[in-house]
Amino acid sequence: MEQQRSLSGSGQSPRSPSSQPYLSVSVTDPVKLGNGVQAYISYRVITKTNFPDYQGPEKIVIRRYSDFVWLRDRLFEKYKGVFIPPLPEKSAVEKFRFSAEFIEMRRQALDVFVNRIASHSELQQSDELRTFLQADEDTMERMRSQETGIFKKKPADLMQIFKDVQSRVSDVVLGKEKPVEESNPEYEKLKHYIFELENHLAEAQKHAYRLVKRHRELGQSLSDFGKAAKLLGACEGQDLGKAFSELGAKSETLSIRLQKEAHQLLMNFEEPLKDYVRAVQSIKATIGERANAFRQQCELAETMKLKEINLDKLMLTRSDRVGEAEHEYKELKAASEEATRRFETIVRLMNEEIVRFQEQKTQDMGLAFYEFAKGQARLANSIADAWRSLLPKLEACSAA
Repeated sequence: MEQQRSLSGSGQSPRSPSSQPYLSVSVTDPVKLGNGVQAYISYRVITKTNFPDYQGPEKIVIRRYSDFVWLRDRLFEKYKGVFIPPLPEKSAVEKFRFSAEFIEMRRQALDVFVNRIASHSELQQSDELRTFLQADEDTMERMRSQETGIFKKKPADLMQIFKDVQSRVSDVVLGKEKPVEESNPEYEKLKHYIFELENHLAEAQKHAYRLVKRHRELGQSLSDFGKAAKLLGACEGQDLGKAFSELGAKSETLSIRLQKEAHQLLMNFEEPLKDYVRAVQSIKATIGERANAFRQQCELAETMKLKEINLDKLMLTRSDRVGEAEHEYKELKAASEEATRRFETIVRLMNEEIVRFQEQKTQDMGLAFYEFAKGQARLANSIADAWRSLLPKLEACSAA
């Protein structure tokens, strides 16, 4: 999965004046800070770039998970239509939250997350990314505290939002209101593909998890068997005892090999699959934003028609309210045109993003399955060689 960082740019030195624009980020050195429920992991985020808007060729800052969340939320709010890279989930199980394996998986996933942003032609130019990569810790903490949107609302406001949503859903269910949906064969095809892809990736990831578990269980079983075989060898005569002892030693060696391969399988196969499940969920969120933009465009267009009809009636009757109605109509028309532009922008960006996503998915999934096959072949050869080396001595004992 570390190979995915290759999409962040060239390997040219940011100090070289002749180099191409370059932005590379490394998330390193996870450190646990604090105790109890206040404990968290901090990371060193190292940026190397020749972008003129940055403070210098190299910058090191300290970040925590909530800072990455801030970056993703701000980008999602600002760049409608762009597939914002997904973040790894928080561990809901306390005992796993600070395990070495979980911390390394989280670090690796955060590294991929921020490099995908850094390699994106539009997102890499964002003020939010520049702030994330360069601001000191105090500034970053202040930025995090300035929540926007739904997260800034008071509990009473949130309750009203949920009531409004519930009311609208009830109207749809009861037939009072029909949901406004975009009718576009290509868009329907895209949605079907994304939902199917999510299901298949989730299924593949589930079985990858089982493979990791099976490798670990087999490794533990071989370790236990190796100890038992060595104890058995200690009770036997010279030839048989020596053969059993070697059998036990080989089993323990293979146990270590299986545990290492299980870890590689987790990091280079299961985690990339899980990351793409999250990526598809991010695309679904963008699809939701497109649906909202389309619905808003339709509602404003419909309201504008009604306003236009009302304005015509007022003009025919020479009403005193004509001036006010004309002003309202102009404002509504401007809002409707802006909503149309917003929707068209989302459609254009999504069309570009799905091409980029497909290309990147082909590269990343190809690498993940290649690493999986290579690892399994390597493991199978190691196991076969280990057992094969014991055959002459075991065969001699059985023939004696």
